[in-house]
Amino acid sequence: MLALWQAGHVAYGSLVLPGVGETFVMLGRMIRAGEVVVALQTTTFNALLGWCISVVMGVMAGGMAGRFKDVRFVLQPVSIILLGIPAIAWIVLALLWFGGRWAVVFTVAVATAPMIFAAALQAVRSLDGDLARMARAFHAPPRAMVSDVYGPHMLAYLYPALATTLAMSWKVSIMAELLSGSGGIGDGIAAARARVDTAQLLAWVVVVVFILIVLDHLLLRLVRERMHVWRRQEERGNHGG
Repeated sequence: MLALWQAGHVAYGSLVLPGVGETFVMLGRMIRAGEVVVALQTTTFNALLGWCISVVMGVMAGGMAGRFKDVRFVLQPVSIILLGIPAIAWIVLALLWFGGRWAVVFTVAVATAPMIFAAALQAVRSLDGDLARMARAFHAPPRAMVSDVYGPHMLAYLYPALATTLAMSWKVSIMAELLSGSGGIGDGIAAARARVDTAQLLAWVVVVVFILIVLDHLLLRLVRERMHVWRRQEERGNHGG
């Protein structure tokens, strides 16, 4: 990949595609100047705040929809419609409605909440009622009900959605910052583009790719490990019933 990058630089020049060395020299300057740290903090805050809002909304709405048919009848079509709307459309609307940082936070929340809603809905609807009734019949304390019955089952459905949307929130946040000019990595990319500073633009891309690779790999590994544990717990509970 690096060889192809360097070959493209030789073929087209620095204005179109700066070399590998030139890009990493620029990245080093940005790190020393503190630009990368500040941008990372802003983007992380925007992404996490929007994601936390979507988790609260998605889990509450999905849980209610899974438990009550009338709520599901109303919310499930809305969730499907929201899933079909591209994030870029929400960004434009959010800029008109809020502007600045809150446009980014809103876009992250509305883009990720439908996936969490769907996972919570499926988790509640597939809960083994017999297992829960048996636990109550044996007067299991509330803490045991949560940790041994409801918790493993709910998290087995929710955790993949939570991990996926957390990584997605980063991407959506950067895209929203690119248009909103509210700081963060996206704003840095927009500024580099406005100055036609291709080396700096590519340096920001390197930062984004590195963070997303680390984030995706860590989250996917955690998903696999936790899913294995929760499935074993659920199987033991089912066998015990």
